[in-house]
Amino acid sequence: MEEYWNQVLNGIKETSFLEWIGVVTGVTYVLLAAKKIILCWLFALISTAIFVILCFQQKLFIESGLQVFYFAMAIYGWTNWSKDETKNLPIQTWPIQYHLINISLSAIVAYGLGYFMSVFTSQESPFLDAFTTIFSLAATFMVAQRVLGNWIYWIIIDVGLAYLYSTRGLELAGLQYFIFSIIAIFAWYSWFMFYKKQKIK
Repeated sequence: MEEYWNQVLNGIKETSFLEWIGVVTGVTYVLLAAKKIILCWLFALISTAIFVILCFQQKLFIESGLQVFYFAMAIYGWTNWSKDETKNLPIQTWPIQYHLINISLSAIVAYGLGYFMSVFTSQESPFLDAFTTIFSLAATFMVAQRVLGNWIYWIIIDVGLAYLYSTRGLELAGLQYFIFSIIAIFAWYSWFMFYKKQKIK
């Protein structure tokens, strides 16, 4: 464990300026999203644009494609949150069967994508990358729709991404996703309190 953290610290010391910008704007996005502040989507646009480049450079092709999706979802999120009829869009919950369907389908697609990338490309960590990518698609949509359960997904996804990035020489980005997993816990609690207040009104 000590050796791992030494590797992370040494990697952070060698982090590029571009990665620093991507991480700072990414953390800002998550913090603002947790507070339901629309400006979060602007920081998401900046961060995702940077990580498209960083992921491609490290042969994380699926993750690079995911960042393109994030970029599009940031535009969608900004548009959706800024509409007059959705400015006060309540936090909602999904019934358990929605989650079961989502998890089952996502797992099947993730395995298929991971297998394809492992056979036909030079993709690094294809199955883990596919898992975090596919599940992130649904979780990002849930954020835009203000579905409470999105933060549970992110806790698990971010732990996987922390490992994935740190093993590809992007230690600062890996640390960022570890921090994201912690933020996601507090974000879930924050949204849950908003949800409870809605139920009282």
